[in-house]
Amino acid sequence: MSQRNLFRTTSKIVELSRGGMVAAARKLFDEMLERDTIAWNAMITGYARLGLSQQALSLFSNMRIAGVRPDDFTFTAALSACANAGNVDYGIKLHALVITSGRQHSLPVSNSLIDLYGKCIRPSSAAKIFDSMREPNEVSWCSMLHAYAKSGQFDDAHRLFNGMPNRNFIAWNVLIAGYSRHGKFEVAVDLFKLMQTSNCRGDSWTFSSLMDVCAKSVEPSHGTALHACIHKSGWDLATETQNSILSFYIEIGCHKDAVKVFESINYRTQVSWNTMIDAYMRTGDVSEALTLFLEAPEQNVISWTTMIVGYARNCHGENALAFFTYMLRSNHRPDEFALGAVLLACANLAFIGNGRMIHGCIMQYGFASYVYVGNGLINMYSKCGDIDGMNGAFREIRSKDLVSWNEMIFGFAFQGQVEKALDMHKNMLLSGVKPDKVTFIGLLMACSHSGLLETGISLLESMDRVHGLNWEEDHVACMVDMLGRAGCTKAATKLVEDYSEKIGRRPSVASKALLGACSMQGDLRFGKKASEGLLIVDPSDEMGYMLLSNLYSASAQWNEAEIVRMAMTGKRLKRKPGCSWIQVRNSVMVFVSGDLLHPCILAVCKILQLIKYEMRNQSYLAFDVVV
Repeated sequence: MSQRNLFRTTSKIVELSRGGMVAAARKLFDEMLERDTIAWNAMITGYARLGLSQQALSLFSNMRIAGVRPDDFTFTAALSACANAGNVDYGIKLHALVITSGRQHSLPVSNSLIDLYGKCIRPSSAAKIFDSMREPNEVSWCSMLHAYAKSGQFDDAHRLFNGMPNRNFIAWNVLIAGYSRHGKFEVAVDLFKLMQTSNCRGDSWTFSSLMDVCAKSVEPSHGTALHACIHKSGWDLATETQNSILSFYIEIGCHKDAVKVFESINYRTQVSWNTMIDAYMRTGDVSEALTLFLEAPEQNVISWTTMIVGYARNCHGENALAFFTYMLRSNHRPDEFALGAVLLACANLAFIGNGRMIHGCIMQYGFASYVYVGNGLINMYSKCGDIDGMNGAFREIRSKDLVSWNEMIFGFAFQGQVEKALDMHKNMLLSGVKPDKVTFIGLLMACSHSGLLETGISLLESMDRVHGLNWEEDHVACMVDMLGRAGCTKAATKLVEDYSEKIGRRPSVASKALLGACSMQGDLRFGKKASEGLLIVDPSDEMGYMLLSNLYSASAQWNEAEIVRMAMTGKRLKRKPGCSWIQVRNSVMVFVSGDLLHPCILAVCKILQLIKYEMRNQSYLAFDVVV
């Protein structure tokens, strides 16, 4: 290939990559008979700019295998890919290669290293690079400032900020954004005021950062006041600022205002569409979210993930699974959040077959060691009753967090394996992970289901004495259930009364647990007392009426049971019907108690009658049953 053709092809690769047509650029790159360093750099940079970090790093490895020596531009692009992916391990290897290549004093490479360590929250590593630089430029100073601000080391950030030779608006924005990210609204606003007096005007980045922190503030008036300030400054026409305002109104629950902001955006970016899709999903309006999804000019991974997460959270598990399948067919590589959401759908539906197929995708894409995905796998296998799958998913997680341990404890508790739940708790403490209140709910549930009253009491006492955790209503409810199963309804009643006096109100969940315990033991005396407290707290809860009615019926007090049911009817309260489902091939069959309109009701009744007959006549065996 002549030098002129090589230049033309490389220029075309750059043009296609910048236009987002990276697949076409890669096809052209693969067809090249000869490639120089510039051609490799063009393709690696194209991937890195589009956020395709894995492809960029893979191509970097191929470049080295091909014997082409990387230059400053190559290292800059590869380090940028590592920074965007948060892959600090690969970045450290690149850093070593930079040193062996003698390019550690290159200004662009040093800046990329600072950016890498800053984004991966390694400020001390970033500081070593910065201190070794001969003549850092504005990018160096701002990158180092970002490293301190992102990690929350604001004393070091201010020291660096005050020592900057030129505090430009980027430096101000980095510091304001840092405080905003850590929820320090007042400090961020004070910095903004100082910025105004130092002849540095706020821009869309400044206002976006401040708007983001307002969304997390407990006082919505801060955000509305800032919105007015943005409008006066004229920055409300900037798309980035409009997106932040849109997110603010969604976060504080002002859906109508969010819709108005969305409709006022002239140039809607992908962020605008995705944010509004998420808004509709939060309100449970899945049909409107789907309409927006289809209306959007294009869909990216975040769009698909937002739909999958929304469907899963709104109990549309089948739609979540279907969307995940469509996402794969559309050649969109799922991220860890999409995989976590579809695992949640499988868990809620108890679809072990689909869950295992998703696990296969996770292995294929290399997400098995990710803690968020691993926790989703544990939850899915737990709810599907697969202990081996649960243990396997737990082992695959590279850095287990508190949620990982809690999921395992709950999984064993649900399966009645109390000893394994308690062993998991011991291993958790040995690994240096401190339990939280959720941990003890799982442990108390395990003890309750297995009748380990003394162990449960010991665990409850250790919450406050050993770990400094206060009891909450769910802990008391678990303990009441445990005492009730042991026949200690008097002790359970006293526990609820003592806790009620402590918090100054009647706890609903604990009262319901107490009534259930009395109903289980047939203790009418304490049961009536528990029901009175429960009906005062929540007179519209049908469960209290049902438990009291059952208690009267168990004590053969039919008139009193009928009176309770009449009171329930008078309040127009109905018992929620039981529901079950089964997956048949690729469809889900749902059965609701009392539903005689199901299309397969005759076949189901016929099979049930046959099973009933077989149970009563063990010597009878039916063959060739035609449904």
